[in-house]
Amino acid sequence: MSTKLLLAILLAITAVAFALGRMRALSLSGGKLSTLHSRPNYYGAYVALVSFLPPLLLVAVWLTVSPFNVNSAVRDSFPDSVKAQSSAQQSLAFGMVSTLAQGLPMLSEDELASIKQDPARLQPVFAGKGLAIAAEAQPYMLDSAATLNAMRQRSQLALVTVAIALAIAGAFVGLRTVAPQLRARNKVERVILGSLVVASSIAILTTVGIVASMLSESLRFFSVVPASEFFFGTVWDPRFAGAGASSAGQFGLIPLLAGTLYIGLVAMLVAVPVGLFAAIHMAEYATPRMRAIAKPLLEVLAGIPTIVYGFFALVTVGPFLRDISASLNGLATGNYTSFIQAQSVLTAGIVMGIMLIPYVSSLSDDIITAVPRALRDGSLGLGATRSETIKRVILPAALPGIVGALLMTASRAIGETMIVVLAAGVAARMQLNPFEPMTTVTVKIVNQLTGDLEFTSPQTLVAFALGITLFCITLALNIYALYIVRKYREQYE
Repeated sequence: MSTKLLLAILLAITAVAFALGRMRALSLSGGKLSTLHSRPNYYGAYVALVSFLPPLLLVAVWLTVSPFNVNSAVRDSFPDSVKAQSSAQQSLAFGMVSTLAQGLPMLSEDELASIKQDPARLQPVFAGKGLAIAAEAQPYMLDSAATLNAMRQRSQLALVTVAIALAIAGAFVGLRTVAPQLRARNKVERVILGSLVVASSIAILTTVGIVASMLSESLRFFSVVPASEFFFGTVWDPRFAGAGASSAGQFGLIPLLAGTLYIGLVAMLVAVPVGLFAAIHMAEYATPRMRAIAKPLLEVLAGIPTIVYGFFALVTVGPFLRDISASLNGLATGNYTSFIQAQSVLTAGIVMGIMLIPYVSSLSDDIITAVPRALRDGSLGLGATRSETIKRVILPAALPGIVGALLMTASRAIGETMIVVLAAGVAARMQLNPFEPMTTVTVKIVNQLTGDLEFTSPQTLVAFALGITLFCITLALNIYALYIVRKYREQYE
């Protein structure tokens, strides 16, 4: 029986338990609901929870623990010659056993007997069943696969039996405890409150897990490469050095950090004026009809995948800037050589700025419209024009929120990857010319984790050091944005 079918059965038992609990509460009330502490539905929900939560917890624990026990038992059944091999070879052998276990139910007894006599027939037989075997299977693997299937079936059967029995027992106990004085509402609401606390804790626990995983791997990297060389190094060359050398490359963060901040600065120079002016227009000048059309269209940009922006930069913006620069250079000097490369800081910054426009405009628009109408009317009533009201009343009142929105947008720009890969290249260098390519921290994280790698070398572990650094930068920007908003926020009645 599959896990989905088991959950369906448990839900059916729970529904029956709810109905029986409600009926029992009604029968105990004798037609007078005032004699009950809680409404009948709470009694039904109480019995349903008692019937459903224990088996659900059992299923979660069983599905987590049982695979480890089964896999460990199968590995212990391997011959001693296999156990003497490395862990990687044992894992490969177990992978073969798992694949064989999937195909064994498809084989007839004659096919299985012929395979045991001649293991070379295994690949053709499995290929005919639609299963691919990467290497020749050993005879012991068939026995281990059969053992694996048998243990899995026994584990699943035991889970189904125990879970259904526990659900029925829970429903029986719940029905026995139903009484007019039972505080069913308090118990049900306590369970709901606990589930809400668990749901709200998931984000916190996820963040803690992400930070802990990056931090642990970063400490492994800094045990090999000194932190001073990483944070203050000016050369990024994470290749292995020649044979016999003690160094494993150079991991200077400064070129990557410079490229990240440079491209982010260009993007903000594009996004802030356009987004802020668009927000002012939609909040103060646009008619309701115009606002209803323009705002959704502008926010469509926020839903476009960043890889599409990268294609746009690579195919359209980059060649356009290159051709324009070649034309301008030709008119000025007669030499039609482009001084803007197709992949450059300017290309990535412009396209990233276009991507950030809806973030700036939407956040700023919400902040501007939150300014009380009385401030506008008071300024206009004193004789100020609309533009003077915006400059001297509305924007100063909304400035803390706008600054916070811009800082959060900057953290979004710093974390961008795909646009930079396609529009700015992967060259890690320090330079001030916006017409030349540079790269960012996120691009190098992708590069260092691309391919079939093991997390044992500095070339791979450096990605975690880059990730924790970028995390700290964006976290600092978000904390500072919240500080600005809370400290300078205006309080209106």
